[in-house]
Amino acid sequence: QVELVESGGGLVQAGGSLRLSCAASGRTFRDYLVGWFRQAPGKEREFVAGIFWSGSNTYYADSVKGRFTISRNNAGNMVYLQMNSLKPEDTAVYYCAVGRDGYYLRAAADFGSWGQGTQVTVSS
Repeated sequence: QVELVESGGGLVQAGGSLRLSCAASGRTFRDYLVGWFRQAPGKEREFVAGIFWSGSNTYYADSVKGRFTISRNNAGNMVYLQMNSLKPEDTAVYYCAVGRDGYYLRAAADFGSWGQGTQVTVSS
């Protein structure tokens, strides 16, 4: 069982940047797809970005495409989410999770080993 811990959240002004990290312990990320999700108060958890084990395939929600970049360092068991041009509507708790590699998964039900989340707040 892989265990995930997110970090890097905080308070930032609109237009600013943050980089979130997702660290794996226990079993590694090996052979897993990793996804980032977010959940704002009163809303369902939504897909943000995903990356295949090889790192060669990435995909994004339309709402963040061109502003967010997902990457991974498999040797270090880390996955990152670089968030630029942040908007107030990006405010949420951000989570990472793992899924079956090789598939462009977007549904939260297809992911597991959720971390505890990290809060991102974007002020206007």
